[in-house]
Amino acid sequence: MRIGIYGYGNLGKGVELAIRQNPDMELFGVFTRRDPASLKLMTDGAKAYAAQDIETYKDDIDVLIICGGSATDLPVMTPALAKHFNVIDSFDTHADIPKHFAAVDAAAREGGKTAAISVGWDPGMFSLNRLYAGCILPDGKDYTFWGKGVSQGHSDAIRRIDGVIDARQYTCPVEAALDAVRSGEGPELTTREKHTRLCYVVAEEGADLARIEREIVTMPKYFADYDTTVHFISKEELDRDHKGIPHGGFVIRTGSTGLYGEHKHRIEYSLQLDSNPEFTSSVLVAYARAVYRLNQRGEIGCKTVFDIAPADLSILSREEMLAHLL
Repeated sequence: MRIGIYGYGNLGKGVELAIRQNPDMELFGVFTRRDPASLKLMTDGAKAYAAQDIETYKDDIDVLIICGGSATDLPVMTPALAKHFNVIDSFDTHADIPKHFAAVDAAAREGGKTAAISVGWDPGMFSLNRLYAGCILPDGKDYTFWGKGVSQGHSDAIRRIDGVIDARQYTCPVEAALDAVRSGEGPELTTREKHTRLCYVVAEEGADLARIEREIVTMPKYFADYDTTVHFISKEELDRDHKGIPHGGFVIRTGSTGLYGEHKHRIEYSLQLDSNPEFTSSVLVAYARAVYRLNQRGEIGCKTVFDIAPADLSILSREEMLAHLL
């Protein structure tokens, strides 16, 4: 499979690394809005191209992995590119997924292409586990906890505040809430009771720190609904202690079976990730294989992780899967 990468930030670089681990794939090239000559790729023989020239190469690419942001990039990029390419993205604005799906589905069907959206770990692997667990334990409750990990969107929101040079924001699950869920108590938890937010901020010299802290903790949709702690540190401390992008979390469903609900059960799926973008990229690359296979079978339109069979993700033959994994 010849894979193209559209966008070369942290996610795009992770996709390039993931392709190197999959022997049935090769990187055709990277498409960027920056000067292509400024990119240094890690793959011998692969080239960087200008993003505006992408349609020139529509016969050279089997699947295009779109590595843009969910806020403004993917709602425009994915439908536009799905008319000409088999595509996949990691759109993660949960509330807008139905709208995004409809736009991409229409575009892909117009072009006779296959697309997959919202592929990653949440949405993605966590979504699958919520679905499986709910089917198995219909009498139960779902809980999703994120972290401890860096939220790139929340960190960016802090950096946009006047007087802030740089920032990292960690989402942290509340241990007492996790313990209550795992005990089978079935608690009703508010947003504030499930997670806290921990912010490390580098401010400009002479900036009003009290104002910056106030703007962070009262920011609607991002911090206002959480107990938020702000630490002001130096750029050197940030670069030394907070340069990674770790993340992870837990999907838990507790439920009961029996004539009177007397038998209690817990299903739990957890992730601990050194690199959020590299893990997300690895999920994207596995699903790119499935997108290619679906298109080869004539299954066009938009898909999600709910629609794609596990066997289509694997490089193994059906015989190998039956013999070694089932």
